[in-house]
Amino acid sequence: MELIKPGININFVSKMRIFFYISIGLTIASILYLVLRGGPNLGIDFAGGTSLQIAFKQPTTVEKIRQTLDNINLGNSVIQQVGAKDKNEFLIRMEVTTHDLKAFTEKIDEAIAVAFGKDSFEVRRAEIVGPKAGKDLSRKGLFALCFSFVGMLIYISWRYEFRYALGGIIALIHDVIVTVGVFTLMGKEFTLTVIAALLTIVGFSINDTVVIFDRIRENVRKSSKKNLGEIMNASINQTLSRTILTSLTVVLVLVALFFFGGEVLHDFTVTLLIGVVFGTYSSVFIASPLVLVWESYRIAAKKKGK
Repeated sequence: MELIKPGININFVSKMRIFFYISIGLTIASILYLVLRGGPNLGIDFAGGTSLQIAFKQPTTVEKIRQTLDNINLGNSVIQQVGAKDKNEFLIRMEVTTHDLKAFTEKIDEAIAVAFGKDSFEVRRAEIVGPKAGKDLSRKGLFALCFSFVGMLIYISWRYEFRYALGGIIALIHDVIVTVGVFTLMGKEFTLTVIAALLTIVGFSINDTVVIFDRIRENVRKSSKKNLGEIMNASINQTLSRTILTSLTVVLVLVALFFFGGEVLHDFTVTLLIGVVFGTYSSVFIASPLVLVWESYRIAAKKKGK
């Protein structure tokens, strides 16, 4: 099956500068947004604290739940509705921690029962993470991302050349930063599930990029007299159908998971959807053209050295 007719010749290289500016703008905007808001919206996995997911049988509001919690002095809390509005489910995240989760949950149960009625709600989930554990998880999550980048850099440098590795890694960093920025802008919580999704995005994006790199290397061997820009353009066009079909297949699966996978997979799916879009974009418009930029710089440096 081919979405793109064989022999198509879109001049991607000529549009390289435009897409560089777009990507630089998106990356800077994402970093500025994260810095100005003090980082991503950390979930309980990283920030520490206690979270409860409660389903009410009758419609209620965030304000009424907050007023109920204020009556038992639980400190600052973040309350947000999750899932469809008709489900009346709310996620409550509190900064307080306790060694007795059962007793803590019972205390909240009693307060909610007084305000809403004894059988008017159900606690679906209760979790607690201490501040030290949260910091440890944050550090390990960051290390996992960094080590994945280093591993990819070493592998691509060995499998291809350093110029390919550099283009691939810069594209990956772009994908992760923009994905985190968009995810945070949507008001989503940054959890271990999101870290897993980011690592998945790294794998997906680099796989797409390596397919294009493989074709470039093959064409370089076949047409060594052509300049790298022409070869790169031809290679991207030759793999375009495969790139679009692969990404489209993944998106269809993720859309199905988004609607039918339940609340547990919601953030994971949203992160992957964002990452797949930007990962596909960067494989075509960022990674390969960066190789060309590096080669042009290297040739210019050689001429100056003479």
